[in-house]
Amino acid sequence: MSIKKTVDIRGMHCASCALNIEHQLKKITGVTNAVVNYASEKATVESDADIADDAINKAVSSAGDYEVIEKMPDHSGHKMSDMSGHDHVAMLKAADLKILRHNVVAGTIASVAIMLLMLERFIPILMSLGQPVMFALQLIIATPIQFWLGRQFYRGAQSGLKRWSANMDTLVAVGTTAAYGYSVIATLFPSFFASAGLEVNVYYDAAVVILTLIIFGKYLEATAKGKASEAIKKLAGLAAKTAHVIKAGQEVETPIDQVVVSDIIVVRPGEKIPVDGVIVDGESAIDESMISGESLPVDKKPGDAVIGATINKSGMFKLRATKIGADTALAHIIKMVEDAQGSKAPIQKLADIISGYFVPIVIVISMVTLAVWLVVGQPFALAFFAFVAVLIVACPCALGLATPTAIIVGTGRGAEHGILIRDAESLERTGEATAIILDKTGTITEGAPKVTDVVTDNANDFLHFVGSAEIGSEHPLGQAIVAYAKEKNVALVEPKNFSVISGFGLKAIVDGKTVAVGKRAFLHDLKIDVNQYDQRAKDLAAQAKTVIYAAVDDKIIGVLALADTLKAGSVQAIAELKAMGLKVIMITGDNIQTANAIASQVGITEVRAEVLPQYKSRAVTELQRQGQKVIMVGDGINDAPALAAADIGMAIGSGTDVAMEAADITLVSGDLRKIVSAIKLSRKTMSTIKWNLFWAFGYNILGIPVAAGVLYPFFGILLHPILASAMMAFSSVFVVTNSLRLKKTKIN
Repeated sequence: MSIKKTVDIRGMHCASCALNIEHQLKKITGVTNAVVNYASEKATVESDADIADDAINKAVSSAGDYEVIEKMPDHSGHKMSDMSGHDHVAMLKAADLKILRHNVVAGTIASVAIMLLMLERFIPILMSLGQPVMFALQLIIATPIQFWLGRQFYRGAQSGLKRWSANMDTLVAVGTTAAYGYSVIATLFPSFFASAGLEVNVYYDAAVVILTLIIFGKYLEATAKGKASEAIKKLAGLAAKTAHVIKAGQEVETPIDQVVVSDIIVVRPGEKIPVDGVIVDGESAIDESMISGESLPVDKKPGDAVIGATINKSGMFKLRATKIGADTALAHIIKMVEDAQGSKAPIQKLADIISGYFVPIVIVISMVTLAVWLVVGQPFALAFFAFVAVLIVACPCALGLATPTAIIVGTGRGAEHGILIRDAESLERTGEATAIILDKTGTITEGAPKVTDVVTDNANDFLHFVGSAEIGSEHPLGQAIVAYAKEKNVALVEPKNFSVISGFGLKAIVDGKTVAVGKRAFLHDLKIDVNQYDQRAKDLAAQAKTVIYAAVDDKIIGVLALADTLKAGSVQAIAELKAMGLKVIMITGDNIQTANAIASQVGITEVRAEVLPQYKSRAVTELQRQGQKVIMVGDGINDAPALAAADIGMAIGSGTDVAMEAADITLVSGDLRKIVSAIKLSRKTMSTIKWNLFWAFGYNILGIPVAAGVLYPFFGILLHPILASAMMAFSSVFVVTNSLRLKKTKIN
């Protein structure tokens, strides 16, 4: 079984950094795959056996000036999860952001000062100092900026050179150092330029402003990336911090990390439910919207499961803790979203390949640009500007951010609506589906029988006798009848002399009268005349409903019908799926009459009935052979093979753990309209990624030639390195900002 580890990484500046770290992680013995996500700043390592943390840390640091951020241990020695009150990773990222902000302020002050010195001809006092003094003052201002603001780029470039690789740091380091170095020589050795017949000039402004603009871009990028991953923070923030635990008969407020399984916890109206558990006393309505995306509260009673982090809306109750810490539903959801956000979509492969070769190609283009302009006899200043502009305008970051930022926002958006996506590939494939197979029981329908019709002369008396007789029944139909009677506020009494004839019916004494409930044949064997209700019973049976006869003291009093009713939203969801162009098929193990009855109610024309569980996957592969890309939706253990075989398996959250384990997407609420939402989300996310890639590729395809000076012979236009740095910063920010638009996408 494959083991996954996810770690936070500090120090990445571009997509090339991520690829370098990924390459080093894949060298670790036992590692089967490694994915490093520049946007989420996480690495996911898969291995056949457990890999030591030290091995991962060494591999990351060997790739360059990067480090793994260790989660701080809590009082028990366990590493704290993202649900803890103290988030060490977030704290370090906030510290890094603060440093970037201070660097931007320092760079801006230095940039303004140098710009003023360059305007000495308009400022008499400065003009009187003379050019050598002006150059020296610029050198004094620029030097600390070059080596303070630029140190991160120097470190990154140095690390790359040790491994004969290059990244964005290399481009910035070479470009700004060229401008700064040229200026230093012009300042300290002006005679060198004069003897060569060159105009003595300095470009400190280019070096300082370029660094300032790039770091400003990184600051905006980091801020935007933080917004992209807000879904995780919101989910983690849902967790309760304390619980009211009953200890020695007393209610004690206890930190959440000290709660243990089987603790009895009191939850009052308005409070968050601290952990997953089962209600042992009391009733309430629970707001589960933060987990399922459903706005209506869910009624809960003793024996019902409740989910940690949901909100108790009305009554006070006690629960017994069943899952705590990393085992809770919320922790699993956070882990699933984190894994999805750290994964790579197939569409990203092209961008990764290009990013791997991008920087060396840009360096070659810049050198060729310098040489060509000098060979054709253009001034050195022009050739030098073009050389620096090419280095600075190129931006592998936009390519590296195009896909993962959209994936982060898309999967987070899904989680907010109760759509849990396993990985980026699943998100990508969902929107490509052309056919969808829906299991019937528990997927289209509720999966449990409910009373739909009562045919009698006196409904209250009928439900009193039948409901009371069924109190002792363990059969699902009997339990459904009792539940229906209670819903109608019918008074029930404990039956006497209760007896069951398996598969046929039951007899009991209620209020001193003999009550018989069961199939027609059961009452017929008891010599009870049922003819007056036969026609209505046949009509109900024709609708694929189960009909129950009832008699009191050997006299028929009526019939009732039960059926597995449709889930709310099933009809709307299927209509929308068809409108989206999908081929919709229902599959079930039920008989053809029941299947057709349900299918006609929801508008499905293609039905596969009486299909054994082991053959459900055949229906999937049959469609795939026809060239269809198939979504399979199910909720039971018997659906797991089909879920695994489908291009996309969707599990209903109310179903079994086995089904959810086999699925690519889990719909927490079990509402089929979430399928429509998942497909819309996938299509919108992929559209955003394509626009991001179009911008990233288009920007570089146009920006690099313009920086090289292709427009200069025709229009006299030459891209200034400062403008090139602004464009570079803007390209990354544009991609991230465009991805953030997904947060406002309507998918319901």
